[in-house]
Amino acid sequence: MLLAGVDIGTLTCRLLIAEVTADGCLGERRSERRILRLGEGIDRTGTLSAAAVARVIVTLQEWRAVVDAAHVKGETVAATSAVRQARNRDEFVVRVKEEAGFSVEVISGEEEARRTLLGIRAGLPPGVTRLLGLDIGGGSTEFIVDEPGRPPVVRSIELGAVRLTERIFHHDPPTPAEIAQARELVRVSAEAVRPVLGSLEGTTLLGTAGSITTLAAMAQQLRSYQPARIHNYRLGLDTIHRLEEDLLGRSNAQRQGMPGLEPGREAVIAAGALILRGVMELLGYGDCLVSDYGLREGLLIDLAQRVGHARQGERGARDGRATDEKGGGGK
Repeated sequence: MLLAGVDIGTLTCRLLIAEVTADGCLGERRSERRILRLGEGIDRTGTLSAAAVARVIVTLQEWRAVVDAAHVKGETVAATSAVRQARNRDEFVVRVKEEAGFSVEVISGEEEARRTLLGIRAGLPPGVTRLLGLDIGGGSTEFIVDEPGRPPVVRSIELGAVRLTERIFHHDPPTPAEIAQARELVRVSAEAVRPVLGSLEGTTLLGTAGSITTLAAMAQQLRSYQPARIHNYRLGLDTIHRLEEDLLGRSNAQRQGMPGLEPGREAVIAAGALILRGVMELLGYGDCLVSDYGLREGLLIDLAQRVGHARQGERGARDGRATDEKGGGGK
């Protein structure tokens, strides 16, 4: 099936149009991502700003035309941390429907983690079976323990790169006191999650989403984003430490133009690196396997599964009616 999915994130919005096979493989037709900062200021105000909403709606109007031109068999649009926290979330959902023609599903942190896992699984390299998925977003971070034969363990915390930056980093570059405060917040948040995850012995840490993929691009000093170079790249803790120290020592302006750093991510990438390093050190991982697959891909796989189940139900209902009609003829 040719399907379209849109991930409306706290920092970035992503579009994916792809063929989804019965076994969950994706054949990309078109993908886009734009840093639109929908969640700017939400940690302080509790609402989506008019300017941020306007930016997102303009982009969604453009993507509406793209999706229509592709003649997809189905579409799905999900909003995450910023929208689910916002007091004006209902107004946002209504405006998107009226002005861009998309029906937005506001998903919980746990549902975000579940669909992210679907995307991660679709891109796993051979030999990786037991994993801890880590999705560092703009407003939240998801932890997903997945191993064969057991239901996944998922936990979401409302701490992401945008939220950490806005809550603590009030100087540019951040002061030593702010950095220490941020490290402590990450430590406390990760400590709270740790007991829920259970034993992590033998797991592979697999990281997804913008902060982690950007750090992988920076580690390789890529001049442009190259998914094939990012996907399944192993990001060592020592490299993350070096990148984090470099980023924290620079102002936002000084970060601009650093190889691998996507324009628009300058203000929040240091917080993303700090979260990744803090989680890895606390949980005892020496490296992180990077996945370019995540929530956006998981949205399409989830939609394909739902469409497939619906079709099976329709076939079952038709077969049942046919059986009833045959049986009724003999009465």
